[in-house]
Amino acid sequence: MSVAELDLDLDVFAGPFDLLMAVLLREEVSLLEVELGEVVVAYIEHLQRRGELELEVATEFLVLIAALLELKSRLLLPGVEEGEEELGSEEAVEELLARMLEYRRYREASELLSERFEAARGYLYRSAPLPPELRRVALEAATAVYDPCQLGAALGDLLTPAPALDTSHIRPTVSLERRLRALREALARRPSFDFDEQFGGEDRLTQAVTLFALLELYRKGEARWKQSKPFGPIEISKGGAVE
Repeated sequence: MSVAELDLDLDVFAGPFDLLMAVLLREEVSLLEVELGEVVVAYIEHLQRRGELELEVATEFLVLIAALLELKSRLLLPGVEEGEEELGSEEAVEELLARMLEYRRYREASELLSERFEAARGYLYRSAPLPPELRRVALEAATAVYDPCQLGAALGDLLTPAPALDTSHIRPTVSLERRLRALREALARRPSFDFDEQFGGEDRLTQAVTLFALLELYRKGEARWKQSKPFGPIEISKGGAVE
């Protein structure tokens, strides 16, 4: 519940707190007739009923009440102090409104900073406290823990390049488009060739994709192949049908 929703029942006004602020700024109700003490009591009773204190709401209430109290004290004691000019009622209302707007700007800025803090919480640096054993010993005893040689060795480990990652277990990416290009380039260099002689050094996955590429070239009429016996050598040549 915000301060604006605080219900008031005063001698000269009854309604929410934000409506009271509105009629005061429009001078529909004189601030001299408003018992600000009753407003404070109503807010305290509201806190007792809720059983909890919201710091942001309480801060907003304190700022507004403090501004109203200062304005009312000037109206009750119009004497001019040395070095200060007396404010008229209109000027006092304008000053109160300016303070309320300034407070709202600061509140919105604090909410924005809080949102950014929460968003960057995972990246904030926090220094670790001293180890418990260092808190119970003298400075002379703690100095030995940070021996220059030990510190240098630790920094040297950080500066040592990490060993290269072993990527031998990762299979290379084999695409049908690349194998089609390899077959077309081989056929462009010579009219026919043996499959094992040309691609026998490739891994099994690459050879399998190459066979699929050969079927695609046959479908388009760009290549043919000949195999005299099962599991025998495959002779690939340009164009034509399978023999």
